[in-house]
Amino acid sequence: MFDGRDLDEAERLVGEWQAGFEERATRARDLAERLRALTATARSEDDLVSVTIDSHGDISDLALTEGIRDQPAAVTARAILAAFRAARRSLAEAASAATDETVGAESETGKAVIASYEMRIGAKDA
Repeated sequence: MFDGRDLDEAERLVGEWQAGFEERATRARDLAERLRALTATARSEDDLVSVTIDSHGDISDLALTEGIRDQPAAVTARAILAAFRAARRSLAEAASAATDETVGAESETGKAVIASYEMRIGAKDA
């Protein structure tokens, strides 16, 4: 029923499939590590506010210069929110770049990762 050529071809196909799977798994692990390490920092237009967020989109650092004392609190609050939104957009861009460099942004996996990441950190709202 099977000759030696069929078996050799089947072994070759299985070997290629396994190699492809291992390569995709390696790229997925690399992407996960890169996403975990991401941070983003954004500053207000007047440089009085700086916001840094971690890979989850949470604020990990907030720096305010003494110049904020010369403006109303509402202006400072708006500057903090604007810098936070800018940092989220920057983080989403970095996540997209990391995805493109590892699994490909246009691959089904890449599209799913980018959409999930943007939704999780709220980048679409930024």
